[in-house]
Amino acid sequence: MVQATYQTDGFADEFFAPDGTPWPFARRVLERLGEFTEDELELKQQAAERLLNDLGVTFLVYGQGAGREKIMPFDLVPRLVRRSEWLRVEAGLKQRVKALNLFLSDIYGEQRILAEGVIPREIIESAAHYRPECRGLTPPEGVWCHIVGTDLVRGGDGQFLVLEDNLRCPSGVSYVLENRRVMKRTFPYLFARLEVAPVDDYAGRLLDVLQQVAPSGVADPSLVLLSPGSYNSAYFEHTFLAGQMGIQIVEGQDLVVRDGFVYMRTTAGLRRVDVIYRRIDDDFLDPQVFRPDSMLGVPGLMDVYRKGHVTLVNAPGTGVADDKVVYRFVPDMIRFYLREEPGIPNVPTYLCWVDEEREEVLDRIGELVVKSANESGGYGMLIGPAATAGERDDFRRRIREHPRQYIAQPVIPLSRCPVLTETGLEGRHVDLRPFILTGRDTWVLPGGLTRVALRKGSLVVNSSQGGGGKDTWVVGAEEAGP
Repeated sequence: MVQATYQTDGFADEFFAPDGTPWPFARRVLERLGEFTEDELELKQQAAERLLNDLGVTFLVYGQGAGREKIMPFDLVPRLVRRSEWLRVEAGLKQRVKALNLFLSDIYGEQRILAEGVIPREIIESAAHYRPECRGLTPPEGVWCHIVGTDLVRGGDGQFLVLEDNLRCPSGVSYVLENRRVMKRTFPYLFARLEVAPVDDYAGRLLDVLQQVAPSGVADPSLVLLSPGSYNSAYFEHTFLAGQMGIQIVEGQDLVVRDGFVYMRTTAGLRRVDVIYRRIDDDFLDPQVFRPDSMLGVPGLMDVYRKGHVTLVNAPGTGVADDKVVYRFVPDMIRFYLREEPGIPNVPTYLCWVDEEREEVLDRIGELVVKSANESGGYGMLIGPAATAGERDDFRRRIREHPRQYIAQPVIPLSRCPVLTETGLEGRHVDLRPFILTGRDTWVLPGGLTRVALRKGSLVVNSSQGGGGKDTWVVGAEEAGP
């Protein structure tokens, strides 16, 4: 490997200082990589990809090329985070999830934050995933969002920022666990030398959370994972997690409501279900309450939930906090409910719903990233500096017609991490999705899913848009870094 040719190009880099020298905690990884020829590393990369394929680590493609299963693209160079820095990130994530749970309890309860004008009532009531049907509900242990995937980016100054929250059905943790499995086989020596924090207890931790939030009085709860089925893009993850936890994976047709409880159809007859880890959106959960044309859910499920006879993980209604307009107010939630300053700041965000902010966005659209409030996967987004004049005009029109549905943010110069290419190491932009579990306590998976924009120069890390993944190592080294 030739490091001398590596260029940071002015971006914060996970491995290299601005002058091109490796950060001290990254040297061992670079030295280990340097022991192999480019051909040997290419063979290791191919072996890793074959192993991921053999393990079935795939996702289903939507849109163009729909119906095809693809291997999640994977890069062999790990992303490193120092443990001292991770502890600060972990504390900030726990604080954020605590505030989000309090917000959800409030929004579907007393609505103090609206009454006191911290968040405009219209913002909440116009949110696509706000569910008035959930008013008055109280989930077990007061937990609404049991599983959260919060997307972080490291900006130009090297500090982490929150890009967005994912509370409905956050996905990607299976890639974290399987990427780690592959890396342990590929570079076992480095794990011991760098004191890499383990991630393989995630399934056990998730199982504990599901058991902790069972309905009151249930000592040995029956648990299932509710999936839309094999045509869902994350079906690999559904089967993986169910298998890891030793619980049954079911579809809506496998469940039935009888006498105020939910039952699973089995060859031995009906078996009561106490906790449902649902991987389908609210809209499809119960055709008697949400979409009447849903074939994926369970008729009568919400009535059982209201009675406290079954727990849904995550709770219905959590998607209101996924709204990118509501995201702007999370720091205010932290101050309102916890009387604390946010441990991890948001990316600065303009609300097109606000007249003066909208006019600034329209004037500066060529400098900003414009996002739809409820799109994901890199869709419904305009990167102003890379857009054509026609694309900018199209988004100006959309913003004027539906100002509530759009936000804008400055272009964040995402940090970069080395990836293996045909010519050696090259920098590519990355983000990070840690996973946070909340039952009686809150636990953060060390590291998370590092997504990487494998296309040179691209800022879009989503697998659906040409991105891939890396293993994320929280390492014991305390030396200086980004």
